Amino acid sequence: MASRRANPADPTARSIHAPATWETPRTTDYEKLGAFYLGRPYDLQAKTPKPGVLLYDSQDLVTHAVCVGMTGSGKTGLCIALIEEAAMDGVPTIAIDPKGDLTNLLLTFPDLGSGDFKPWVNEEDAKRRNLSVDQYAADQAETWKKGLASWGEDGDRIRRLRDAADFAIYTPGSTAGIPVSILASFAAPAQAIRDDPELLQERVATTATSLLGLLGIDADPVKSREHILISSLFSAAWASGASLDLATLIQQIQSPPIARVGVLDIESFYPAKERFSLAMAMNNLLAAPGFSTWLQGQPLDVGSVLRTPEGKPRVAIFSIAHLSDAERMFFVSLLLNQVLSWTRAQSGTTSLRAVLYMDEIFGYFPPVADPPSKRPLLTLLKQARAFGLGIVLATQNPVDLDYKGLANTGTWFLGRLQTERDKLRVLEGLEGAAATANANFDRQKTSEILAGLGNRIFLMNNVHEDAPEVFESRWAMSYLRGPLTRDQIKVLMQGRRPETGGASPAAPAVTPSGPAPLPPSPAAPGSGDSGRPLLPPAIPQWFIPSRGGPSGSTLVYAPMLLGVATVRFAQAKTGIDATETLAYLAPVTGDPVGVAWDTGKRTELAVSELEKDPEDGAVFLPLPAAAATAKGYADFRKSLAAWLFRNATLDLEQAGREQRDRAVQGIRATYAPQVHRLEERIRNAGQVVERESGQERAAQMQTAISVGATVLGALMGRKGLGATGIGRATTAARGVGRALDQRQDVGRAKEDLVAAQAELDALNGEVEQKVSGIGSVGIRPKKSDIDVQLVALAWAPYWRDAQGTRTAAWE
Repeated sequence: MASRRANPADPTARSIHAPATWETPRTTDYEKLGAFYLGRPYDLQAKTPKPGVLLYDSQDLVTHAVCVGMTGSGKTGLCIALIEEAAMDGVPTIAIDPKGDLTNLLLTFPDLGSGDFKPWVNEEDAKRRNLSVDQYAADQAETWKKGLASWGEDGDRIRRLRDAADFAIYTPGSTAGIPVSILASFAAPAQAIRDDPELLQERVATTATSLLGLLGIDADPVKSREHILISSLFSAAWASGASLDLATLIQQIQSPPIARVGVLDIESFYPAKERFSLAMAMNNLLAAPGFSTWLQGQPLDVGSVLRTPEGKPRVAIFSIAHLSDAERMFFVSLLLNQVLSWTRAQSGTTSLRAVLYMDEIFGYFPPVADPPSKRPLLTLLKQARAFGLGIVLATQNPVDLDYKGLANTGTWFLGRLQTERDKLRVLEGLEGAAATANANFDRQKTSEILAGLGNRIFLMNNVHEDAPEVFESRWAMSYLRGPLTRDQIKVLMQGRRPETGGASPAAPAVTPSGPAPLPPSPAAPGSGDSGRPLLPPAIPQWFIPSRGGPSGSTLVYAPMLLGVATVRFAQAKTGIDATETLAYLAPVTGDPVGVAWDTGKRTELAVSELEKDPEDGAVFLPLPAAAATAKGYADFRKSLAAWLFRNATLDLEQAGREQRDRAVQGIRATYAPQVHRLEERIRNAGQVVERESGQERAAQMQTAISVGATVLGALMGRKGLGATGIGRATTAARGVGRALDQRQDVGRAKEDLVAAQAELDALNGEVEQKVSGIGSVGIRPKKSDIDVQLVALAWAPYWRDAQGTRTAAWE
């Protein structure tokens, strides 16, 4: 293919504008709309520059580019020059910087004075050259001034670069630069992705893999239960348009909102005890002190990253050199997914809309393995061109690139390679790209060119040009001093980072309110708030339903213990046998015992009324340590049983009183026949006493009359008794005998009456003794008759107003 030369007067010149002989380029030679000034043609055999400048059509970058070259080949300088050109053309860039070199894009000094360079020169380099920092800074300033001048550049062009775009360094997981919140990465993707099952599944799989990789779990998407579970949770949420955050994900791992995975129920597929281990690992990650920086800062929103609120293009450098390998993979995967979502939401175009650049792609796009970064990157390489996103990938390790995935890449920038093996892999990639573009490829010639490349000399193979071109890269306007330190990044981003730290202002104390017992309150509203605690699956926990609260109030869940027991009250001598179900709510205390059941209150809450999940947006008061272990609940069960044994009585219940009354009636009914018989005997005995007493009195009267008549006759002087007198005397004697007999009958009748009364009194005493045995203090259960069915953590809802006052939200 012959190199296509463009008309110098044509502002849409595609490749090379060539004056007759080489001379320092003029601004009019390279400042062309949509053309990137990358360098000048180079004669590889003569080892000298050719006339003209190399201009790269920005439209060609829509089909992506790859830059390969060993350390010292000038690869980073070339790519920085490309980003500079894009910025001056109004094209924003997202640059992923694993090594820290791209932060040099902020080291641009229009005045090119030594004082500008001094804070940024490498002191070790100065020492190696036996120069002071001031001397070395002056040397660097002069070197950059001359270098730029040799390429027709000066301070004015640097100034135009700085004015053309906003430059920012983002540091995920660190506050050195602009921190980045990853929360948006777990938000439901754009509708365009949710409507495409393949894209949605790719997004789900990548997110799950990267998240598990951050936990150190190398999860196979097909075999790993961890991966399948997390993927299922993301799929279920995102398909419905709902977003997730890590705290919610942790809770869903412990209590999945899905009943089945495949044909298996969730417990058979992944038991709760084993899920808890995964939830704990993720919770430990979330609770790690350093992880908080991942959740603060600017949301990872690609649209706001690419341009300022005023619409100015931005060169956004995501510096990840400070992260571990797992953290880098995690963040890169999330960022690529966000870029993919943003891309799919754009309208189609053939012009360059934005650039995605990654310096040192090693490990993120391998030929065999499938790290979480690979899928979204492959998708972007296939689809992003339709939306104007140009992707540029750079590496010094060509054997680690998946060249089949790069087959559609339109431009290859190839620098000096280190080994023969590297050269062979590059040739394979070029051959594949040529075949895809239906272009000729001279393998032998290309191999010879690659063998002769030196520092800053590159072979550009652009499928949009007639032939490959060897060129020398231009001098970068940015000061290429090497990776910046954390402190240097902080200086560059001074005033751009959000302020962190500082204590919250004091607030009014929390005042308990309502009849229900309250756990200890924090000193200020919100000061003790937290997310839902992660608890072992052996701890049952439920949520008491809440009723509507006042406007502006916050729903707060306080930890309480719900104890439910069946208690049997039985008394053989009275025939009472009743079973009651008793439920109590008691606050969780901070002491070693953890609960005082006597401070709780009886509740009519049924277990069937309790809810499995909390209300959205609620906060939680701290859970005392005693209620955070499964062993504690075994102790709570014992303490509830002991408390019921000491305090539960039947007469506290209406049913018990009714049973007691029925028992009393039963006892009296049992003795009623005997009482009735004795009462009848007493009545009869009383009648006999009355009758006999009457007869006794009559006999005494008759006897008295007979005796009196006899005595009177004798007193009146009658001589002798005669027959009549003797008769009267005999009759009187017999009357006295009868009177004595009647007196004895009365005595016997009275004795029988007294005996019957005594027997009745004894029987009544026995009845009263049995009745009194029932008692009025209640029947207490035996220990064996107390069955504690449930002791669970019950989260009680309260409404908290702006002053911190809490009122029960369920009563």
